[in-house]
Amino acid sequence: MAEPTSEKAAPLHPPKRGVPPGLWLRCPGCKEIIFRDAAERKMGVCPVCGYHWYVAAEERIRQVLDEGTFEEWDADLWPTDPLGFVDRKAYAERLKEEQARTGLRDAAITGTGMIRARRVAFGVTDSAFLMGSMGSVVGERLTRLVERATADQLPLIIISGSGGGARMHEGILSLMQMAKVTAALARFHEAGGLFISVLTNPTMGGVAASFASLGDIIFAEPKALIGFAGPRTIKATIRIELPAGFQTSEFLLEHGFIDRIVSRADLKTEIARAIDYCGK
Repeated sequence: MAEPTSEKAAPLHPPKRGVPPGLWLRCPGCKEIIFRDAAERKMGVCPVCGYHWYVAAEERIRQVLDEGTFEEWDADLWPTDPLGFVDRKAYAERLKEEQARTGLRDAAITGTGMIRARRVAFGVTDSAFLMGSMGSVVGERLTRLVERATADQLPLIIISGSGGGARMHEGILSLMQMAKVTAALARFHEAGGLFISVLTNPTMGGVAASFASLGDIIFAEPKALIGFAGPRTIKATIRIELPAGFQTSEFLLEHGFIDRIVSRADLKTEIARAIDYCGK
């Protein structure tokens, strides 16, 4: 008679292994289901249709600047609540939540780094933080970036990913940032500086109406939404049917608002090429 064993017999029907969460993504462009890794290897671009996903500010820094060259400027600037603004919740509380969720102090990161061994002044806005709206800190950081680029005679690169305009929570203090950054860019231009503006999805409101549209060279990612008011608002206001593709990069290129549509994988090379072409 066989000796009894302490090992349990394997079940006749072992449990099915589930699919790990986050393994797949549905592309907002072509609606195909794709591997997340496949999109991430292409810098957040759909391998099927080329749709460009949202990319966080820190990831854009890694994509565009040479590895290990970024030095952040004015990192000690923190937003405040000068008006004691309250809507559904206090603005001060909203700021803390956004900072905890995104890891950002505000919607812009600025500094310096190298692009293909070319030193530049570099800024990026991030729509994840209150839709990338321009509050006092965003305006101040961008203004100081432009002024530093002027003093150090550096090419200026700003990648705009801001779906919001002036930040209503800060009232007139937010609106004045549009004029402040624009004035700094005017001085930069007078000093002979090169400003390359890169527009991504979305670039709207006060950002599009100020510094983002003032580049000496304006690049845009494919199918990015770019404009002041959104197409639904415009359509409801003027009560006419808008052209196909209205406010997309492709529409704006056709009508002369931007200079070139550049895919994310080519952006670093195209910026370096433009710097060399302009002798900067």
